[in-house]
Amino acid sequence: MARLKTAIVGSGFMGRVHLEGVRRLGTVDVAAVCARRREAAEALASAFGVPRAETDLAAVLADPSLDAVHICTPNARHAPMAQAAIGAGKHVLCEKPLAVSAAEAAALVRAAEERGLRNCTCHNLRYYPMVQQMRAMREAGELGEILVAQGAYSQDWLLYDTDWNWRIDPEENGPSRALADIGSHWCDMAEHVTGLRITELAADLQTFHRKRKRPKGSIETFAGKTLAPGDYTEVEIGTEDFGAVMFRMGSDARGSFTVSQVSAGCKNRLSIEIYGTRGSVAWNQERPDQLWIGRRDANNEVLVKDPSLMNANARPWAELPGGHVEGYNDTFKQVFRRFYRSIADPDAEPEYPRFADGLRQMDLIEAALESHRTRAWVSTAGR
Repeated sequence: MARLKTAIVGSGFMGRVHLEGVRRLGTVDVAAVCARRREAAEALASAFGVPRAETDLAAVLADPSLDAVHICTPNARHAPMAQAAIGAGKHVLCEKPLAVSAAEAAALVRAAEERGLRNCTCHNLRYYPMVQQMRAMREAGELGEILVAQGAYSQDWLLYDTDWNWRIDPEENGPSRALADIGSHWCDMAEHVTGLRITELAADLQTFHRKRKRPKGSIETFAGKTLAPGDYTEVEIGTEDFGAVMFRMGSDARGSFTVSQVSAGCKNRLSIEIYGTRGSVAWNQERPDQLWIGRRDANNEVLVKDPSLMNANARPWAELPGGHVEGYNDTFKQVFRRFYRSIADPDAEPEYPRFADGLRQMDLIEAALESHRTRAWVSTAGR
């Protein structure tokens, strides 16, 4: 594959993750890091040997040699930055959620299609090897007809009222926090694995900390847990710490899930269980190489990731031999590799979530917010 050039927009936790993932490909050069604060852009660029650090996105996009950009900024900036990149003729890989509203996301879908540009919403969690194994088993008929999908995405990094992150601020994050940040991953995975779409839902949301103590200094994602007590400003909170959602899926299946950022001891626990008429599977992101397989009339088993034991359609997503864990960072590598492969080959069929998938999750988030507000079931069929 010919070498391509990209830029990372955002210098926080996700910016570093994306930069490391791109560097692992070996075929893509990171030409620039762009961030709001020059010192942050320069620090990240220097740490990885990136030749250019900028604070002006327009200046980065003006580079004719640049093929693509990664948008890794706070959520409220995703849509305008992605629109600017599309307008400059760049392929775009954007962190989720794609936007802060379905209208913004739909505009991005249209813009990318009109310009014929590759576009990706980074729902990377689909691409753990054992998640792909679940999907392959369903496609092979090993689960039968899907009856139930259920699970949770639980974290504890915002348990205390002194915990703070930009995601708490609706001006930076949008109107939803836990659902948009981690619920979107769960719903995307559930639809990806089952092959079914959520058609109707009922949601109940809760903000446990109506007020939080905001540190006067800046806090990087997940880093606030290590702060010592300091000087805080108390602020009102309007986004949810917790959400519970019941849903109808396809024509007959049913399900439910919860999202929480206040669950002590859960660091990044996405758990999903799929129950069918022939068998069941269950997976936990905190133990990514293990897949529980349940049967009615035979022994249950735990499949430990080993490419030689996996279904053929899932095997390409597991690159290391059995006993060698493939985790969070590896999912980014899998998405990025396929994204850049599709840029190099205009005829390649995209094997990654696109902006349309990001729009799908915005539709579900807005349906959940409407359901919570009206205390009623809300259809997602026409969204």
